[in-house]
Amino acid sequence: MTDPVTNVAVLGSTGSIGRSTLEVIAASRGSLRAVVLSAHGNTDLLEQQTRSAGPRQIVVTDPAAAKSHDWSSLPKGVELLVGHEALAQAVSDTEIDVVVSAIVGSAGLRGTWASLQAGKTVALANKETLVVAGPLVTRLAEQRGARLLPVDSEHSAVFQAMQAGRRDEVRRVVLTASGGPFRTYTAEQLAQVSVADALDHPTWDMGPKITIDSATMMNKALEIIEARWLFDLSPDQIGVVIHPQSIVHSMVEFQDGSVIAQLSPPDMKLPIQYALTFPKRCPGVAEKLDWDQAMQLQFEPPDFERFGALRLGLEVARAGGTAGAVLNGANEAAVAAFLDRRLGFHEIVPACKSVLDEHNFDPNPTLEQVLALDGWARQEVLRWVCA
Repeated sequence: MTDPVTNVAVLGSTGSIGRSTLEVIAASRGSLRAVVLSAHGNTDLLEQQTRSAGPRQIVVTDPAAAKSHDWSSLPKGVELLVGHEALAQAVSDTEIDVVVSAIVGSAGLRGTWASLQAGKTVALANKETLVVAGPLVTRLAEQRGARLLPVDSEHSAVFQAMQAGRRDEVRRVVLTASGGPFRTYTAEQLAQVSVADALDHPTWDMGPKITIDSATMMNKALEIIEARWLFDLSPDQIGVVIHPQSIVHSMVEFQDGSVIAQLSPPDMKLPIQYALTFPKRCPGVAEKLDWDQAMQLQFEPPDFERFGALRLGLEVARAGGTAGAVLNGANEAAVAAFLDRRLGFHEIVPACKSVLDEHNFDPNPTLEQVLALDGWARQEVLRWVCA
């Protein structure tokens, strides 16, 4: 007997993770099928993807972008839906097995929330979902019988390594970080970093926002918070180590001292495929390690003084409540201001800390509260930039 086809909805199909997901689906020999694709405003690429992937539905969340696009060449039988409510409608379809949540930033929360409400398995590439609303999201998944599977390379590595033992045997997890392009920079050098410098990542090919987060190490701060909720860990059970080669994607240390690591070249197609096919492992298109070549793996402790984002991540993981939403919103606004050359690279983390310190903390917020605070934090950063 052949295995049933897994129907996949790809939210954010035109982004880096979305494009890699479609590569994995195309290489699956029919075992995976894209049935829903969504994009915000990149309608040209979305239509190209529609022709090659053959989904039943596509969703454009920006009504203005949908209206301005000529859809006359859209393949027959493909339904076009428009707006965020339409996205929630699409992911609720009973035929969908897995939803890949790959919309960048806090904008991805609503699609993830709707998918979990519908009881879906969510392959989560959008770390901001758990940063902004970790306890709310994990509680919803439990209530609806839904499942969260990590797609971030670090959290996928932790998830894979955890299969080597029982959950109560885990002592701690260690997230690896490349250190970005500035891991050896002094404070004076960091103050001179340009946008072009920050976008030139040494190992990963990612979108601009994630690339800047890697350079400030805010991505690792957000991953600390994500790991805290995704794996139900205390902040004291989460460590970070600098690993410039990006071969070891993270490690799990068990109570007996054994450390299990997941290794592979820096290629997001592997964690994407693992989430889509779990618990099976299948042949895939991700790059493989060449064991005929000499290789060195380097590890070093992070510098919390030069990269204060890591300290913020641990603080927010301990605090919970509204802290994650404020940090995420502030960071997204600060990164946008840096890319727009209105904020210095070295000012991104201080801006986030300033806004975080000023907000009225609530330990048990509602979804509406965290979304509102996410917006508030963005506005506070704009005021900080203009001050």
